Amino acid sequence: MSQEIHTQITAEEIGHEFEGHAPTANVSDYAVEDWITLIVFWLMAGCVFLQFFTRYVLNDSYAWTEEIAINCLIGVVFLGSVMCVRTSRHIQVDVFYHYMPAGLARVLATFVDIVRICFFAYGCHLMWRYVDIVADEQMVTIDLPRNIVFYAVLVAFALMLIRAVVVFIANMRRGYSVLERPEEFQTVEG
Repeated sequence: MSQEIHTQITAEEIGHEFEGHAPTANVSDYAVEDWITLIVFWLMAGCVFLQFFTRYVLNDSYAWTEEIAINCLIGVVFLGSVMCVRTSRHIQVDVFYHYMPAGLARVLATFVDIVRICFFAYGCHLMWRYVDIVADEQMVTIDLPRNIVFYAVLVAFALMLIRAVVVFIANMRRGYSVLERPEEFQTVEG
């Protein structure tokens, strides 16, 4: 059994690690849905802050802030998932691909892409049916239709479907996916 080796480092050396330049953000890396997700996130954060302020500072909370924050969280999760599909950042198990023959790995990765497309298509179908079922419901604390939230989820599923098809086409053209060669998809910062 080998012994772990720990290199001693001084506080000054640790401090120098923070002197590097922060990586610059490239705005072209973001799509429209990313910006919408950011707006919905800050709307949610504002509602949570307002809920906290009115409840603990004013001792008289606004009931509507909790419902709006919950609905914004739903939007952030599903719209944020679109970005994960576009950038292939959903949780995935790729360790098996390192031990498979390249041909089998390619077939399995293609199968995963097809299953993902089918899943999002089925999600679109289910959300369309669900929105139709709850079309007349109102939110509890404010006079808005509840289907606004579900239409946002439906749009997110449709965007995930589109992004999954685009990723599938790119994987087919490239000849490999992130499952087969994750190192090719790592971003270099600095």
